[in-house]
Amino acid sequence: MQFARLILAAAMAALMPAIAAADAGAGLLSHWVQMGPGGAAELRVATTAAQCPDVAVDGHRTAMVVRAKAGDGFPLICSAPLPGTARSAWLVDPAAPPDAAGPAIRIAPVPLPAAAPKRILVLGDTGCRIKGGSVQACNDPAQWPFPLLARVAAAEKPDLIVHVGDYLYRESPCPPHDARCAGSPSGDNWASWDADFFAPARPLLEVAPFIFVRGNHEDCPRAGAGWLRLMGPGPFVPGQCGHLAPYAVPLGAMNLVVMDSASAPDQLIDHNLLATYRADFHKIAQLAPAPVWLASHRPLWGAVSRMGFRVGGNRTMIAALDPADLAPVSLMLSGHIHAFEVLNYRKPLPPQLIAGNGGDKLDTAPADLAGANLSGQAVKDGFSLPGFGFAMLTQDDHGWRIAVHRDDGSLARTCHLAKGHGTRPRIGRTRIGHTRIGHTRIGHTRIDCLQTAQ
Repeated sequence: MQFARLILAAAMAALMPAIAAADAGAGLLSHWVQMGPGGAAELRVATTAAQCPDVAVDGHRTAMVVRAKAGDGFPLICSAPLPGTARSAWLVDPAAPPDAAGPAIRIAPVPLPAAAPKRILVLGDTGCRIKGGSVQACNDPAQWPFPLLARVAAAEKPDLIVHVGDYLYRESPCPPHDARCAGSPSGDNWASWDADFFAPARPLLEVAPFIFVRGNHEDCPRAGAGWLRLMGPGPFVPGQCGHLAPYAVPLGAMNLVVMDSASAPDQLIDHNLLATYRADFHKIAQLAPAPVWLASHRPLWGAVSRMGFRVGGNRTMIAALDPADLAPVSLMLSGHIHAFEVLNYRKPLPPQLIAGNGGDKLDTAPADLAGANLSGQAVKDGFSLPGFGFAMLTQDDHGWRIAVHRDDGSLARTCHLAKGHGTRPRIGRTRIGHTRIGHTRIGHTRIDCLQTAQ
């Protein structure tokens, strides 16, 4: 009997570190890695615990620091830098002895950044709309497919995920006795953020780092405070909410510039913002050399159907733009329009990819965009696709293959980001819509697509 007790005691002693780690992990609500200015990778954690967890990078433990104290409807938010050279990273129990290591103290694995991502997932406008009388059936996977879409997209094993904005749409309480959204939280608080993004996005958050673009639903009158607390690229300062300067994320031989277009009105010109956006566009070439992908929630020129007409374009940003500032840009990534669109313009401008079909109620967009005039910009060729989905951009020997997926993972269309052939390389001043690599000019890019999924 005494021997049996000793065996049981030894077994319990062996289990204690794992139990402690489980207790520390019990407060873990979500964790993710996001890429910030200069390509800095940052691990963030949301937890109900009173203390931030530690992080072990390649076996070396460090304490995470408080990014935002619990309050205003949000839990404790922690952060820690993540070296780009890291080969392994784990959240670990902060109560474990300093010399403790191994699986017994591990809480959760951490996705690692790739120096030169070759598989980039693009999606956006993923939340479920509840605003006044506009109610989406958040409890119906067919009407709000983001949870399914996230699982399917995670199975594509991206190296990087670019969310082009609009995460939180649950602005109003669910109407009484409305089964479409019964039980849904609302407002700018953790419960809403978790319901609309963090819980359904968990498969994606676990598989790869994110670049978070700010959407118009994350402007200051709506969910801006929560977005800055959770996803903002800089330090969180309680009570402060404003426009963010653009920043560059180096991604190997390509650079992604993130632009805050949350507050730029589409249908009228806000003259008070022209100087701000004019400066932002001018900074693109200063932030990063070509080739640049420009990520902005609102597209400069995108199309929707209004009374049978193809219309679109952000009048504020168009008024602020000097097209020469787009010289380093080879691709524009956006959301805002709740559809998938590809647009090549008649003028030598970078092509536009819009992936705003991640979950919110879909917009009506014309299938054929060729010849459309969007706020003065003519579309040479382009299209939109119906239904929810996402895009996977994969680097190959000829550029970037763009696989357009439906929300169930099936392939809807295959495209390719291809270099244009209308410009002869020569040394000289960069013309509008052309990029300069060293002292060599290359032709403007375009997106070529097959008519069927192949």
